[in-house]
Amino acid sequence: MNGAGTMPIFSLSKDIAFPPPELAEPDGLLALGGDLSPKRLLLAYRMGIFPWYAKDTPILWWSPDPRLVLFLPELHVSHSLRRVLRKGVFLVTFDRAFRQVIEACARVRIEQGEDTWLVPEMIDAYCRLHQLGHAHSVETWREGRLVGGLYGVAIGRVFFGESMFSTVSDASKVALVHLARRMARCGYELIDCQVTTNHLKRFGAREIPRSRFLRLLDRLTSQPALPFWKDQRSA
Repeated sequence: MNGAGTMPIFSLSKDIAFPPPELAEPDGLLALGGDLSPKRLLLAYRMGIFPWYAKDTPILWWSPDPRLVLFLPELHVSHSLRRVLRKGVFLVTFDRAFRQVIEACARVRIEQGEDTWLVPEMIDAYCRLHQLGHAHSVETWREGRLVGGLYGVAIGRVFFGESMFSTVSDASKVALVHLARRMARCGYELIDCQVTTNHLKRFGAREIPRSRFLRLLDRLTSQPALPFWKDQRSA
């Protein structure tokens, strides 16, 4: 491991293992290196760790404290968004265009002048997880065109949200509401939102201590839930 800041940053070896998340730096940085193999990624999520890094840098692994989560019974949908949902402006599907969604998440951020962690190897890694049945997408369509969506990883009764995009107002919001409602019907309990944003807090997401989040993962990732993505028609 290498010393940096006030806490150690661990350098990962070829072994599929991570240091305890509690050893992360105050900003959540835990380790660097390793790979993006399905086995390592799934272990990371079960331990409350996720990769997040920029182009031309080592893979960085994070476990922030506090953690932003959305307990599904606490989902809040604004009156204006309820009207959009009632109008049926969008067609919503599940797992119909995974690669398109993740590539759009990267492209929209770049077009908005923002940095993106969705480098080509990251996109390929999550597409592999999707092919193996672990990563899933929600798509919103308008007049046959993909205009919004999100993707993440499902383990047990937890959905680990990774990113969302929208090219039309409310498109990603509609995707999130459809996801949360269908997940609740299928026995899921929690969406991991990773780091705090005001956008997600408006949906009812809230911060909890990492210690509580890890206890929840121990229980929820070992419990089965129904596959919310099977029916690709509108939720």
